[in-house]
Parts: sequence; C-alpha cells; structure tokens
Amino acid sequence: MKANQQSGNTHRPSFLQTLAIQRWDDHRYYHHSRINQTLHLISAISFVVAYGLLFVDPALAALLAWVVSMSARQAGHFFFEPLGYDQRNQASHEHKEEIKVGYNLQRKIVLMALWVAIPAVLWLMPSLGGLITPAVGFKGYLHDLGLAWLALGVGGLIFRTVHLFFIASVTEGLAWMSKILTDPFHDIWLYHGAPLALLRGELIDPHHGDPAHAPQAVKQARQQQG
Repeated sequence: MKANQQSGNTHRPSFLQTLAIQRWDDHRYYHHSRINQTLHLISAISFVVAYGLLFVDPALAALLAWVVSMSARQAGHFFFEPLGYDQRNQASHEHKEEIKVGYNLQRKIVLMALWVAIPAVLWLMPSLGGLITPAVGFKGYLHDLGLAWLALGVGGLIFRTVHLFFIASVTEGLAWMSKILTDPFHDIWLYHGAPLALLRGELIDPHHGDPAHAPQAVKQARQQQG
C-alpha cells in the first residue's frame, strides 16, 4: 500500500518506515487465510533454497523459484484468500487492489501469463529468432527455460520498481524492491506457525490485521502522519 496517502501532510516516512508499512499492509490486507499463510511458508523456504542455488546454477534456481515458490505463493492468493469485504480493515477488495503498491491480482495475471507463454515460445523458437544458441536436448531446453524465467523475474522486479519511482517516490520504489527480495526470510518468521494452526482447524487467522500487532515503525509513522 502507498505509504503516504494522506493529503496535506508534509511528513514523509523514512525508508525503513516505508518498508515496515508495506510489509504490514501486505500482511493485513492479503494474508487472512491460514492456507495462504502455509503456502507462503512453503514458498519462502523454497525461495531461500533458490537464493542459494543462484550462486551455483542460476537456471535451476529460477526453475525452483517459478515452479514451486511462485506457484505456491500465487495459488494462495488466487484460490484461498477471501476476496469479499474486509471487516477487520474496513476495506473492499476493489479498494485494496487499487491502492496496492506491488503486483495486484490483475498485474499478477499478466505476469503469470508471460510465465506460461515463455515455455511455448522457447519450444517453438529455440533460438528466439537468433538471439541465443538453440538448446540441445531436453536438459538444454530446461536450462534455457530457467534463464528465460530468471530474466522475467528480474525484469518484472526492475520494471515495477522504476514505475514506482514515477508514480509514487524513489523511497517507495526502493522499499518495495527491498521488501520483495527479503520477503522469503520475513515470511518464514511471520508464518512459521501457520501449518500447526491449520491442523487445529483454524482457517482464518483470528488476530490478523490487529493494529496492536503492527510493528513499532508502522505505529510511529502513523503518529507522525497525524
């Protein structure tokens, strides 16, 4: 969510405050479901593994990140997160989609469509019109696919970051980029208890979005904004 939405207020949150606000708003608006939280935990763990693989095999890291991490993450949002009126936060789904800083569901559909299209394009055009050396065998195809998906992920991150520079602020864009890159570690800390809660039959987090649980940096920023 946009960190400084109140008109007439001259105070601008710091980078760390903006990062904390984006994290808190993302959690309280988009992670009500314990199933979604559990899928985010699975996604986060596999993302951390993919981070390590980047230094060894970037193509394999991208395959893991997109096939396991992103699939689990987006399935939680598309299929399990409630899309009705958010009573806790007094916000409609449409309002949350409109003010979301990063990729809302509509933008995610475009991103996922590109993700699905790349394997078909690479299969039909192994050289991508002469841009790359055609892969040899299925293993070579998977290697090229991984690199193409890696380029999509990096490109999507850079595109939205720069876009935020112009429609919001440089601070907002850099905070969002930092949030995306560190989300796997933050999600492990945030949602490590979700699977056990789910096994107890708890489908919705009862404390979700409680202002009392907001990080101190968020509370300070809200106070400074008046």
